[in-house]
Amino acid sequence: MENIQKRYVDVLVLFRDSGQMEPKIIYWDEDKKFYIDKILDIRPCASRKAGGQGDRYLCLINGREHAIYFEDPAWFVEERIKNNPKTF
Repeated sequence: MENIQKRYVDVLVLFRDSGQMEPKIIYWDEDKKFYIDKILDIRPCASRKAGGQGDRYLCLINGREHAIYFEDPAWFVEERIKNNPKTF
């Protein structure tokens, strides 16, 4: 079984001269980072799975679509957490 939780992450962002933010790299932890290949869509959106409201950036990362959220002033992702059911 899996649950979804909000995980705040560090994001390297390019600020365009228009003022638009373009996320480039997601830092998962000290040893793992993900390069964003392309931004597919940007829109105000709630994270229905993890909660929270902000701008959703639908990104292409290693050929797969992933959403990251800018909830001013921080970035978060929907992290899958595996649950181990307890045995009684």
